[in-house]
Amino acid sequence: MSTSATRENLAQRLIAIRRRLHEYPELSGEERATTEAIKLWLSEAGIRIVDYGLPTGVIAEIGGSAGAAFDGQAVAQGSGTSVPRFPVVALRADIDALPIREETGLPYASKVDGKMHACGHDFHTAALLGAAFGLKKRESELPGVVRLLFQPAEEKAKGAQQLIAAGVLEGVNAIYGIHNKPDLPVGTIGVRGGPLMAAADGFVVEVDGIGTHAASPEAGSDPIVTASHIITALQSIVSRNVSALDSAVISVTRLHAGSAWNVISEKAVFDGTIRTFTEHVRGTVLQRFEQVVAGVALAFGTTARVKWIEGPPAVVNDNRWAEIASRTAAAQGNTVVEPALSPAGEDFAFYLRQTPGAFLFIGVDGPQQWHHPAFDLSEEALPVAAKLLENLALDALRELTVTEDAKQEDVGD
Repeated sequence: MSTSATRENLAQRLIAIRRRLHEYPELSGEERATTEAIKLWLSEAGIRIVDYGLPTGVIAEIGGSAGAAFDGQAVAQGSGTSVPRFPVVALRADIDALPIREETGLPYASKVDGKMHACGHDFHTAALLGAAFGLKKRESELPGVVRLLFQPAEEKAKGAQQLIAAGVLEGVNAIYGIHNKPDLPVGTIGVRGGPLMAAADGFVVEVDGIGTHAASPEAGSDPIVTASHIITALQSIVSRNVSALDSAVISVTRLHAGSAWNVISEKAVFDGTIRTFTEHVRGTVLQRFEQVVAGVALAFGTTARVKWIEGPPAVVNDNRWAEIASRTAAAQGNTVVEPALSPAGEDFAFYLRQTPGAFLFIGVDGPQQWHHPAFDLSEEALPVAAKLLENLALDALRELTVTEDAKQEDVGD
């Protein structure tokens, strides 16, 4: 079979996998059928699955003892024996869907009412499977181990921490992840060193006042007026406490108070989100947020408290691994661009806090942005993403091997 025919067959297989996942989306923590399907596809390709005791999600590995191209350094074990020590590169894809009713009208639209792959995690999963199939065929070339992380619960920012706690980063030297980008054309890869995506913190503010008849506001303390002034004052944090060279967003997305038109309620509750790109700005904004809430509430004779919903930190790419990704993507024939900072959150950030690596954007030429009920993407980007992940793993392992060899030479000198 010709190379072009092989590529075409792989593309069609990945499209079929993506559509199968798209038809049967599962929410965060519920990805049981998705997990079993991924295990089946990996097993059919002869790829070993590693049991980390996870209720959902899959961890698999390629290379290692089968990677004949690398003569690993022996490391002593507690039993007194020794085993080869290989460099390890991790590749991650998220597998969960969203509680959104699909409005694409596609023939393979979600068959589960109220659930949809509206963020393209089906695309990420299919792309990583494609990379796995390619890496398995090149296993003898691998100078180390590629660990595949099919991660659950990204949308709730819980999955990465769950996998880390299970030990999936142990021994990992570098990690890569991808996310589709609807506003980039197919064949374009977004790579950026340093901050890429925002820390995403949530908040709930409860304002307690004194209820009274709407005709006698002086007899109570109006929590609705207080909440309104707090919401207005919060916007001054970005304009007066954050440098013009930095950025932050404070958005109040919901406000609820009262149950009757002629009664001033005792409580008002509002919530929303804060997005920042550095820990310094994040700390400043959260501190000022609490000060503003408490101060305005006191001024209006009410009390208020803030409940924080801690989200993932900012995605901050390692410059070295971002540069390697740029070279790999360009060598593959892609157009490499430096994308704008994204205010969206992504729990891949937790991996990058422990292990150097990079998170990349893959152009998919989509009609809508993430989390839209009519979200869709060009499936022509699937083989592009799969091949990029495959090549990233191989190039990263080679880089790690060269670096280790250089260290050994320095020691010898």
